[in-house]
Amino acid sequence: MKTLNNEQHTRVLHAAYQAWMNASGLRQSRLRNKRFTYGDQWGDLVRNHEGRVLTEREHLANQGCESITNNLIRQLVKTIVGHFRSHYIKQEDGKEGAFPTLAAVSRSNELDELDSRALEEFLISGCSIQRIDTEQEPGSSEQVRVDNVNVNKLIIGPMNDTRSWDCELIGQLHDLNIAQLLRRVAGGNPRKAAWVRRLYTDGAESRLADFTTRLGADSQLGTDFWHSRDGKFRAIEVWTLESREVIVCHNRHEGTLTVEPASGSHRLKNRPDATTRWDIATVWHCRWFSPMGDLLCEYDSPWGHGSHPFVVKLYPLTDGEVHAIVEDIIDTQKHVNRLISLLDQVMRSSAKGVLLFPETALPDGWTWEDARRCWSSSNGLLPYNPRFSDAKPEQVTTNGTNIGAYQMIELQMKLFEEISGVNSVLQGKNPTGNSLGLYQMQSENASIALSDVLDTFEAFRRQRDRKILSMPSS
Repeated sequence: MKTLNNEQHTRVLHAAYQAWMNASGLRQSRLRNKRFTYGDQWGDLVRNHEGRVLTEREHLANQGCESITNNLIRQLVKTIVGHFRSHYIKQEDGKEGAFPTLAAVSRSNELDELDSRALEEFLISGCSIQRIDTEQEPGSSEQVRVDNVNVNKLIIGPMNDTRSWDCELIGQLHDLNIAQLLRRVAGGNPRKAAWVRRLYTDGAESRLADFTTRLGADSQLGTDFWHSRDGKFRAIEVWTLESREVIVCHNRHEGTLTVEPASGSHRLKNRPDATTRWDIATVWHCRWFSPMGDLLCEYDSPWGHGSHPFVVKLYPLTDGEVHAIVEDIIDTQKHVNRLISLLDQVMRSSAKGVLLFPETALPDGWTWEDARRCWSSSNGLLPYNPRFSDAKPEQVTTNGTNIGAYQMIELQMKLFEEISGVNSVLQGKNPTGNSLGLYQMQSENASIALSDVLDTFEAFRRQRDRKILSMPSS
């Protein structure tokens, strides 16, 4: 049982907190993209003529207009995910014999479903993260488990390599019940389990406030890093790439090469059959922290790949920046919504079937209610008396919608297809007036437009599969 009195552990936790805070812009961008994808497309903040900040929905309502949403983004995402399922997942059927271990892991974890949801996240946020870990249920053998990781729970240091080879800090925020937490960090030790229970119950809130203040992290902006919103126990898992001094030993007699910590070099002395040399090795090291600053457990990577359990793909990672596909089409989507709302307002405010009835033409003994009832009834006879003038009742119907809005909507829809790369052919719509060859060419061109996104996601899946195949301990 260890408390966080080691300066190195403090630096690691503080670095993890800073990395999570540095990604706040990514989380905000993802939240906006998610809102637009699932239909909340009038929530952006604007400033009205009085200087008040309010949502676009409120601003439009104050002008007497209704905010109408025609969600094109959701259809786009569904189309790409459907294309992935039919052209990538189904093509892998029958190939399981080459890698039986991978096939078994795929079936037990339902990777087809996980990957489809991971691709949906990839389109919305530009991030795809999965965790490959091993777990052992009581009475069963060790199993490989794959899970999608929420971007809001990801801790990751700065990166510029699209392959994530320059990553030196990565981790995850966990919200666990007490049983899950103890299985993760207690290591089957009942004394340590009791210690962890006390950490989360005995004055935890005051200890958390004291620790975050000492760490310089008591800002309200970082509340979600330390607290669980659903009432569970928060644990912070941090993996760091660390350097260590080692002694490389070549046993000429046995023909083996071993690596020992430099602190144990005395055991290698006085061995005439061995040649040793000093070196520096890099090791992925994991630490689990409580939000109060306690080091719950730590260990080196136990798997054959010697790395952390995460697979990360950020798109496109130019200068370390992430820009999702959905982000490119939000402005076009907003313009379509504005035009449709404008058309709705024009049609509602235009005159439709208004009857101009001169006062002098109202027959003797008739009221305006009598005229209204007669005019609105089928086969009605509406008399009028032109005794003072030649004026007669006249119905007015105006077409106030011919303002070019329909042409603008059509243009925006075409721009939407051009920007996103998902045209009507890729959506599976029936060709109208096109030859089969032209239709096939349009389908191939549409697939080319999406090949960068889908091939990038395929690279993510290949990286994941390689890590699965090397999960058994070395």
